[in-house]
Amino acid sequence: MRTALAQITSGADLEENLALVREYTARAAAEGARLVVFPEATMRAFGHRLTDIAEPVDGPWANAVRQIAAEHDVTVVVGMFTPGADGKVRNTLLATGPGVDVHYDKIHLYDAFGFAESDTVDAGDTPVTFTVDGVTVGLATCYDVRFPALFTRLANEGAQLIAVCASWGAGPTKTEQWDLLVRARALDATAWIAAAGQADPEVTGVPVTEGAPTGVGHSALVDPLGFPVAALDGEADLLVADVDPDVVATTRRTLPVLANARL
Repeated sequence: MRTALAQITSGADLEENLALVREYTARAAAEGARLVVFPEATMRAFGHRLTDIAEPVDGPWANAVRQIAAEHDVTVVVGMFTPGADGKVRNTLLATGPGVDVHYDKIHLYDAFGFAESDTVDAGDTPVTFTVDGVTVGLATCYDVRFPALFTRLANEGAQLIAVCASWGAGPTKTEQWDLLVRARALDATAWIAAAGQADPEVTGVPVTEGAPTGVGHSALVDPLGFPVAALDGEADLLVADVDPDVVATTRRTLPVLANARL
């Protein structure tokens, strides 16, 4: 299954961010992609108010994404914000396309490195999978990548590919941690990992709010043995590569960590 990772830098304006979804989806579809994965916070970048733009998954911004996916006959995964409890929002991934319409609310909130996502975001609690062209896809968001149990849970629920959508916080060794964690989770789940991050604003020249986790780039497609098949650097770009689900079955026979697990 041809898979695309759209490494963009989103901003405050919803329509401008939607235009990026439209542009990158069209480019991915033209290259034969069946699944297009956008980063966390595609709807609006971190560092801006979120409560004023949060909408249900059947709201106008989400419906515009549905129209884009339908126009190009592809499945799109995109990061947005939906209403949560007590005046908070939920950090949500919408997956929509032919026969697909699901959403995932980020389970593990980024209360780390001096940032407190839980101050404004309401956590989810349910792992989510869906199917594209016979390939079962799981969903994870940014800080989730530090929690192996979610990835093994998704794998045990049938996921052959796990999309990790991120707006990774910059800082010393943070890019190295991202690369290591993405590859480790592929090994934990013996699954493909499609890790789509926001591009690095320092490279793209997009102004951002200081202290907000606004991306480092380095999106990558990693195979079930943790080898990066294709990867980007910090610039805004589109990565398109093929995912072979048969590699998952072969790897799980050779390295049956899911079957061998005792805890």
